[in-house]
Amino acid sequence: MTAVDLQQYLHEQQIAAQIIHLPSTTLTVPEAADVLGVSPDQIIKSVLFLAEGEPLLVISCGVARIAWKQLADWLGISRRRLKTGTADQVLAITGYVVGSVPPFGHRHQLRTVVETAVLDQPIIYGGGGDVNALLRLTPGELQRVVGEETAVLAERES
Repeated sequence: MTAVDLQQYLHEQQIAAQIIHLPSTTLTVPEAADVLGVSPDQIIKSVLFLAEGEPLLVISCGVARIAWKQLADWLGISRRRLKTGTADQVLAITGYVVGSVPPFGHRHQLRTVVETAVLDQPIIYGGGGDVNALLRLTPGELQRVVGEETAVLAERES
């Protein structure tokens, strides 16, 4: 799947979001933030986990690390029962290659949890379906589309 598929999904689902095509690939959150002229906290990442074998998408601010133990505890499972999806699994489950995964519009419907820090941003930018595209939307629109499931999952500095 590509940004074209994501654009069609936006249209069909009447989602208030815009795909921004960048002049080049941005491989890191700071690079993407610099190109867009926004804070790195506004760049979100969609990380596919397998929780006891079941796919779960976690959306968090791109610079934050997801606290695995907190996620496992929140799910009520052992930390050992939680894995990140491989590149092949991400492609098979979402339909998108790693580095382009949007927060929604995947090949399969996914349970999705949004890390609470994402909700503090006025505008967010996530995977846009291609490695040189980003999706611009509000946290409110994100929640409207993926659901209200949120949790504090980012590692906090002590």
